[in-house]
Amino acid sequence: MTFINFNGKILENHTPVIEAGNRGLRYGDGLFETMKYKNGHLILVDEHLSRLWSGMKLLQFDLPKLFTPDKIEEQILQLIQKNKLHSARIRLTIIRDNGGLHDPESHTPHYLIETWSLPESNGALNENGLDCCIYQDAFKSADLFSNSKHNNFLPYLMGALHAKKEKCNDAIILNQHQRVCDSTIANIFLIKDNIIYTPALAEGCIAGVMRAFVISVLRKNNNDVNEKEITIEALLNADEVFLTNSIYNMRWVKGIETSNYSNFKTREIYHHLIQTNGAVFC
Repeated sequence: MTFINFNGKILENHTPVIEAGNRGLRYGDGLFETMKYKNGHLILVDEHLSRLWSGMKLLQFDLPKLFTPDKIEEQILQLIQKNKLHSARIRLTIIRDNGGLHDPESHTPHYLIETWSLPESNGALNENGLDCCIYQDAFKSADLFSNSKHNNFLPYLMGALHAKKEKCNDAIILNQHQRVCDSTIANIFLIKDNIIYTPALAEGCIAGVMRAFVISVLRKNNNDVNEKEITIEALLNADEVFLTNSIYNMRWVKGIETSNYSNFKTREIYHHLIQTNGAVFC
């Protein structure tokens, strides 16, 4: 039996926790964070909770004094212990209370913590490169909310279904200008002539915790990293492409549509990150 935490209470994982009128269910009124626990630690937990708190402020939640990052971190660790996990993926979901569009009962956040076991090998660079496709039936808006991990994820969800239909490992999501945004579950980087590029936050991509970490380490190591607009043409003409997120760290992409990529620089980056930041990049 596994357990969840809803508003500080440990419950069996099949326990119903929200009512039909909940705004998170009705409107996707909320946010989430996906974190990793490994080797006795929550990886980059301060960065994850900082992004979450910024998102709650943006979505106009009222935060009680006792609702703090330290309290949430403590409850995540308690749930991991309760579920007897050694390596885990954690999803922390924030939702608003019941109500209609203009009359929520409360702006106090309700929270749900869930955990799943991860294999010990999680975090290693994939031996076989990913095959990806480009999803063009819906576009993500680059706006005030686009960098937050809010619960309105329809382009990503439909992109994932498109990838499954096309027998791809992942799909590339575009913004309203039909430029590269990110993938359905990761930030995207490309390498061209030994220069590293990634979509700027203004392009609408998620402000990924692992994205920021990788950029910081690369720049400290004197790598040229450019955050900019990236066209489909630039992506397809890249020398290498890799994806980052907080669960698997880095994955290299061997093909997008009809383009194929190598992974020489990507492997070099990965091994440098392992050697210099093993506690995080594991």
